[in-house]
Amino acid sequence: MAGMELLSDQGYRVDGRKPGELRKIQARMGVFAQADGSAYIEQGNTKALAVVYGPHEVRGSRSKTLHDKAVVNCQFSMATFSTAERKRRPHGDRRSSEMTLHLKQTFEAAILTQLYPRSQIDIYVQILQADGGNYCACVNAATLAIMDAGIPMRDYVCASSVGFIEDTPLADLSYVEEAAGGPQAALALLPKTDQIALLEMNSRLHEDHLERVIDAASKACKDVYAVLDSVVREHLQEVSILSAD
Repeated sequence: MAGMELLSDQGYRVDGRKPGELRKIQARMGVFAQADGSAYIEQGNTKALAVVYGPHEVRGSRSKTLHDKAVVNCQFSMATFSTAERKRRPHGDRRSSEMTLHLKQTFEAAILTQLYPRSQIDIYVQILQADGGNYCACVNAATLAIMDAGIPMRDYVCASSVGFIEDTPLADLSYVEEAAGGPQAALALLPKTDQIALLEMNSRLHEDHLERVIDAASKACKDVYAVLDSVVREHLQEVSILSAD
């Protein structure tokens, strides 16, 4: 699509949102009884599921064991039905390997791994429906699943994507906006300290615009934080009511 169509003269996007507005977020924690922690999230039409196991003993090769902290093991995959284009290898392609690495780096920066030496924490994330912002939905789902598992973190990790179209930063990109091209970034933020866990850019952006783009992404992450925090508080209330019964 041409850049003209992505932002109207009145400043509205294709789906009717304002530039800094997020898509609707809905989330649930504790969706799998068998896992130590789990969560499901919908950001617009992007749907992700995260499952966490651990901390437990390191499995497989003993050489992976770290004596002063836990090993964070991540795996990202896309359900074969998540996009219109069918994939034969949902977690074997280059993009999935890249996403797995990004998730690992993100959560190594946030989980208090030093509390669990010689242990392993497994985080499995799957995209069930892809409509833009896959990495960000995975981070937000994994944050809720880690909290459900009771694993301590420095802070919430909240993620949002941002694009730059017609001199305007657009938060939380949909698939249509991502497919249009142009500079795009994904930011994973620890909102209370403003610490960046991961920042990825897919193309060049003039440094004059960089601060505005990061500011827009940071504000979007804080908006995500407000939603995730309310989900966690609701879940805690539900759990405490059930345990009281």
